[in-house]
Parts: sequence; C-alpha cells; structure tokens
Amino acid sequence: MRVIEEFIRRESAAGILLIGATALALLSSNSPVSPLYHWFLHLPVEIRVGPLGLDKPLYLWVNDGLMAVFFLLIGLEVKREILEGHLSSLRRAALPGIAAVGGMAVPAAVYLAFNHGDPAAAEGWAIPTATDIAFALGILSLLGRRVPVSLKVFLAALAIIDDLGAIIIIAVFYTAKLSVSSMVVAAVALSVLVVLNRAGVTKMAAYVIVGVILWVSVLKSGVHATLAGVALAFTIPLRARDEAGKEYSPLKELEHNLHFWVAFFILPLFAFVNAGVDMRPISMSQMGGPVPLGIMLGLFLGKQLGVFGFGWLAIRTGVAALPAGAGWRQFYGVSVLTGIGFTMSLFIASLAFEDAASYQYTDKLAVLAGSLASGILGWMVLRTCRRG
Repeated sequence: MRVIEEFIRRESAAGILLIGATALALLSSNSPVSPLYHWFLHLPVEIRVGPLGLDKPLYLWVNDGLMAVFFLLIGLEVKREILEGHLSSLRRAALPGIAAVGGMAVPAAVYLAFNHGDPAAAEGWAIPTATDIAFALGILSLLGRRVPVSLKVFLAALAIIDDLGAIIIIAVFYTAKLSVSSMVVAAVALSVLVVLNRAGVTKMAAYVIVGVILWVSVLKSGVHATLAGVALAFTIPLRARDEAGKEYSPLKELEHNLHFWVAFFILPLFAFVNAGVDMRPISMSQMGGPVPLGIMLGLFLGKQLGVFGFGWLAIRTGVAALPAGAGWRQFYGVSVLTGIGFTMSLFIASLAFEDAASYQYTDKLAVLAGSLASGILGWMVLRTCRRG
C-alpha cells in the first residue's frame, strides 16, 4: 500500500505542475510575448553523427523524442501491473478493464456521431478516449479522505489500461507509410533487446544503447517513434540477482528513476509546447463545429457515461465489485474525472490532424475545455461526499 500511496503522491504533484505549465502556455500564446513563444517552439535542434542526422524543431523533439521516454515509463508500468500488480488476474483487472473499454468506446462513438460524414474530421475519433492520470489524481489529492484509496487505485489501473489502448490505437491507426529498410533495422534492434533479456543481461546501459538505435529506426520507419519506448519497456527484466545473489528488479528501479523526470520535466514541457492555443482568432461559432463539439462532449459526457455505465453493469452482474469503502456517488465522481484527457488527448490530436491546419487550434482548445469541465464537475461531485 505504501508503494501505491507514493505513486499517487507523485502523480498528484505532477498534475498540479501540469496545470501551471498549461496556464503559462496559454498566457504566453495570448500575450505580447507570443512571437517569442512560437520562436521557442520552432527553434531548430540538430544532432548529427557522420552522415546520419536528425534536424527537427524543438516541439517535435519533445513530441517524438521526450515523449518516447514517457511511453517507456507507461510500458514499464503496464508490464509490472500485468505481471504482479492490479492487472495480474482477471478478477482484479475486471472492473478497471471493463470500465476502460466503456471509457474508450463511448467517447469515440460520441465523436463519430458528429463527424462520421467527414473522413478528414473522422480521423480524430480517438482524441476523447484518453485519461490523464496526473491531472485526475492531482484533483483527487485536493479532496483528501473524501476519496478512499481503493478508488484512487481503480483510477490508476483504469488510466494504465487507457494508455495501453492508446498505444494500440497509435500503432494501428496513426502509422504513416512504412520504410521497409528502417523497419528491418528496428526488428533487428528489438530482437537484440529480447536476446539481452533472455540471456539475463541486467546492465541498463546495454538496453539504453540498443533502445536508442530502436528509437531512431522507428522514427525513420513511419511508425510513431514513441512506440519504441513501449517496445523497449517490455524487454526490461522484472527480476534479477546482483553479484551477491540478492534479488532485485531492474524494471522497478528504472521505473522509479524515470518517474521524477517524466512527471516534473517531460510532461510539463510537453504541456507547455502543446497547450499554447492562441484563442484570439477563434470564434464561438468555430468552437460549435463538429470537431470541437465531438471532442468536448466525448470527453465530458462520453467518458463518464462509458466508465460509469460499463462499471455499473460489471458490478451489477457480479463480474466485479465496487471498490472497498466507496459509494456510488464517489464512483460516479471518479468516472467524471476520467474525462480529463489532456496529455494523451493532445498527443493523439497532433497525430490525427497533423496535415489538417483547419483543426490545429479548435481541437486543442476543445481538449482543454472538455478536460476542464470534467475536472470541475468531478471535483464538485466528490466534494459533496462525506469523509471516510
């Protein structure tokens, strides 16, 4: 339980920092310093080794590079939870798993109800399916004992399954034209990582070196580079023995070491470079368009209906049980909080509409609006619950 509480505390603090980074981005993009902000986003950064070079603006280094580290952490969390955590048995995974399915399917259906007739707009169907665990747990931390730890664990498990769903969605639906030669190099690198795992290699430097090669080859292949982080994570050994014969976990050590940098540097920087929407040229009529409406209602209505509805069905049919010490009002309040999509929703929006300039601002603003509405309503519902 101490590990869970430490995880929640870290995620809660990260959520508060994310709010600050988002506010700073919005202030920067809607003030006289806006030109400086956009100069920072498009600052050219190049890394070159002989004939091989990567030259990208700063915001793409964040989205394609640093976010691969974020996905590495997600992969480590998913592997640990599957092998020995809250997803290690069907009984334990039933409620968050079923609720997560509803929380992805219903928002997607809501979005497509508004955009099914426009193939370009329909590409954004996955935007409202995500949950931002840092933001959601950040709000829960403000409520103290009104929310039992069991519900926080449920939310964390649901968000991890959500992230796994997002990984699959990105791999299947947001992959560009593939480069065969780069895919071959990526396959070789991944094979080497598997061999290192099977051979009992525990030196993290070996995995990092091959992981960098994997990331570059995936980046050049047309598959989104962040998926290299997930592939690397699944090859990190969960258990090993040191020279003295004492058992330890390379996976848990790496997860612990990465958590600080992801929570307090990578995600706030991602929020800063992606949430800076210039709201001055955006009209109310534009925000009433099918794309922003589908995103806002998908997050605000679709997520809570999907999570609460599917969760209620699982509990009523006896497949799962209501989290210990929680009532239906609390369960509904947490279901509303899952509509805080933010980080992953912004990330999927950047993939879905990277070639559709007309959506580049209203989609991001819709993510912020839907997430904000979900956060406020979820906090209000839980605030009325009695302390445990």
